[in-house]
Amino acid sequence: VHGIIIPQKLRQNKMGCTVSPKRKQEKPDSAGSENAAYSIFVIKKENLLQQGTPKEERKEAENFIDFDIFVIGGGSGGLALAKEAAEYGAKIGLADYVKPSPKGTTWGLGGTCVNVGCIPKKLMHYAASAGEALLDNKEKGWEVPGKIQHDWVKMKENVSKHIKSLNWGYQKQLEKLGIQYFNKYASFIDPHTLSLNDEANTRIRAKNIIIAVGNRPNYEGIPGAKELAISSDDLFWLEKSPGKILIVGGSYVALECAGFLANVGCDTTLMVRSIFLRGYDQEIAMMIGHNLAKHKVKILTETIPLELQKAEEGKIRVRYKSLKDSSENFEMFETVLLAIGRKPITEGLNLEAAGIKPEPNGKLRVNEKEQTSTPHIYAIGDVADGKPELTPVAIKTGRLLARRIMGKSEELMSYAYIPSTVYTPIEYGFCGLSEEEAISKIGNENLEIYQSYFKPLEWNSVTERKEDSCYSKLIVQKDTNIIVGFHYFGPNGGEVTQGYAIALSCKTTKQQWDESVGVYSTNASEMLSLKKTKAITYSPKKVEQYNSIFFNKYLF
Repeated sequence: VHGIIIPQKLRQNKMGCTVSPKRKQEKPDSAGSENAAYSIFVIKKENLLQQGTPKEERKEAENFIDFDIFVIGGGSGGLALAKEAAEYGAKIGLADYVKPSPKGTTWGLGGTCVNVGCIPKKLMHYAASAGEALLDNKEKGWEVPGKIQHDWVKMKENVSKHIKSLNWGYQKQLEKLGIQYFNKYASFIDPHTLSLNDEANTRIRAKNIIIAVGNRPNYEGIPGAKELAISSDDLFWLEKSPGKILIVGGSYVALECAGFLANVGCDTTLMVRSIFLRGYDQEIAMMIGHNLAKHKVKILTETIPLELQKAEEGKIRVRYKSLKDSSENFEMFETVLLAIGRKPITEGLNLEAAGIKPEPNGKLRVNEKEQTSTPHIYAIGDVADGKPELTPVAIKTGRLLARRIMGKSEELMSYAYIPSTVYTPIEYGFCGLSEEEAISKIGNENLEIYQSYFKPLEWNSVTERKEDSCYSKLIVQKDTNIIVGFHYFGPNGGEVTQGYAIALSCKTTKQQWDESVGVYSTNASEMLSLKKTKAITYSPKKVEQYNSIFFNKYLF
């Protein structure tokens, strides 16, 4: 198309990359100017590497490495895409570099979930739950001698060992699949070219580039926070127990950390500006708050930190303000954990050189095919604007995108009915619409909400567990009888929710659930016997008022 004659010994694979005669040869795709520019580069590089080329030009060409697909970010989504594409024979490169947190914490390949998120969080959640179960077992006939003590160092060592084994495993998988891994920080030079910012001045050229850099915790707006506070990037790698700790935020990260820290014996305070779990079902969010209070988490509502100051003996003096009456106070803590949101790691990518403009929140807008404004550059995972920030979503999106790029499938990612779980002491699993979302999208008059309070059989002999300890709720659209929202607050919430999520994605009806036979006697079977409906007593506009009533009734 552009008058370029490709030598017989140089061919292009489906990705437009030069291959030797030994590699599988396919007809090149018809491409626009960007793809054609990439093909020209490949041919030019091969010609420069021939004998007789001036030394300086030859050296410049040697600094370039070309790939079918290059992935920026070695988290769940980036790794999943790279491995999937490599299985189909693509030449893959992947760059992953972790900048240390303000406290100096860093980690290996695998991203947030593996190193400072889902995996260590859930392991510590399990450890804390095991201690609580020991207390329950006293009333089941087990003798528990003396006072139950928790060893933070032992727990941390075992969690770290598991994480490091995963880091090692990922590197071995990349080696086995022939994926070239760079522990470097990649940034754009132009839409097809990346710099690895190393001493060798390594340049990468790729037909397709995937941005999967994820998010990092936010520290902004609180004087002294970067110098004195930690985040979830640091918590799971602490060499000793955090001791008396203040957790700032009402996110799922804040609530989960508050739960397991209190259960392992830390003196835990939770400071919340407004509501728990913004965007989640608020009825259950308040139940979580109530349960945390029962687990000896001190909760300061409608309160914000004003300043963190270094105090004697390694303590932190926190000055804070009540939004109720504007009064100020202070308290001393050994550790302050910020869980006030996360922001994407896009600042250092030099996206302007690639023709991409981030959204005001720093994320990247993508279409239904995960393409950015530059079509051969894609964004997946937490960095993609408006997409669920969940590990399984990033993994699924990455695998489907790899198949589409390799011409093996046209299937797009579906973001409907994605299940998730909040791992507080009593777990909250959900799928579909919250009550507030259902009211807003479907309307009160076209909804039927079924609910049940229940006590798990395994807690039956534990007097401290009240009859209304757990809760289940189904939200049904009246005119179709289809279940549009599933909410379960009870033991093993993640396991229970995973099974039912498939049913929701198949758009099953309440009648079909009623006709199903449950496994006796399980907590999950509660969802199949919901008969009692509840009145819809509040709307999305009244959430703040509802929360205020709850806080006054249960937390003070």
